[in-house]
Amino acid sequence: MLWALLTGLGRRGGSRGWAFSSWRPHLPQAGLLSAIELVSRWAAVFEERGIPEARESSEYIVAHVLGAKTFQSLRPVLRTQPLTPWQLQCIQDLCSLRLQRMPVQYILGEWDFQGLSLKMAPPVFIPRPETEELVEWVLEEVARRPCVAEAHGGPLILEVGCGSGAVSLSLLSRLPQSRVIAVDKGEAAICLTHENAQRLQLRDRIRIIPLDVTSEGSWAHLLPWGPLDLVVSNPPYVFHQDMEQLAPEILSYEDPAALDGGEKGMDIIMHVLALAPRLLKDSGSIFLEVDPRHPELIGSWLQSRPDLSLDLVAARRDFCGRPRFLHIRRSGSQGGCPVDALSGPPPARAPG
Repeated sequence: MLWALLTGLGRRGGSRGWAFSSWRPHLPQAGLLSAIELVSRWAAVFEERGIPEARESSEYIVAHVLGAKTFQSLRPVLRTQPLTPWQLQCIQDLCSLRLQRMPVQYILGEWDFQGLSLKMAPPVFIPRPETEELVEWVLEEVARRPCVAEAHGGPLILEVGCGSGAVSLSLLSRLPQSRVIAVDKGEAAICLTHENAQRLQLRDRIRIIPLDVTSEGSWAHLLPWGPLDLVVSNPPYVFHQDMEQLAPEILSYEDPAALDGGEKGMDIIMHVLALAPRLLKDSGSIFLEVDPRHPELIGSWLQSRPDLSLDLVAARRDFCGRPRFLHIRRSGSQGGCPVDALSGPPPARAPG
């Protein structure tokens, strides 16, 4: 998640309003400018205006208007032939949004995650590249523990804070027998996860439920679906005092509730950890994405809460070498659902 503290871009595979900046560069008329030339000109404009990842932003926008995901994937003839007046206008309109620091993901309206093309719309949290590593770790654990992989044909997974549905839908696509319960308190996030599940034809194996895990007794709403094999979450974990340091792309467009984790970045994390033991099977696992300062803080907090019967199993670093992911496991038999509760038919379909 903190990848976005720096810029608004990552791996590529709605809008906040189309009020364009009053400042526009002078560009040649249609028929005189190719895609290659236009990318260079807009990259120069972005650099002059202090826009992060200037050339990448320009390439993505030009490629999008020309019908490709990346500039490199464009056919050579499309890179060099003159652009039409309509193409020039579309590119100028979208680049004007980038000058307002709108993230490229929102400008294009879609982004790739784990090879899936997902719809993106503000203010729903944009999935970051490091979260793909969280998904990979979960997949490794499922493969390593046959009892999880074979449970009722596949694992039952809860994602807390589903956002666009990136994590849930990636797990469903990679684990054909799995089922997922995806919860989020944001209406926009719930709607977007529904759209992406439908778009990827994964709607039959996911239950999308509006739920605030900080509300009293929220766990009771999930009991009928249990017991769970795994809980996965990329919760809000930014320390509150760090929020003002976030990039304009984040502060102006993304939902702050999806980022702000409170004084020590652990407000939602503690709720997730308190919720999980009531829903997990014995030896069920929790996978979290966290701030690099959190592994020690969470380890200490878990030691102070033996009633939760949760053990910090491992921490893993992200591609930048920062401790970013945690694996926590439930032990004992207190407070959870029976291990064999999934041996019967799947639960009835829930609303939402």
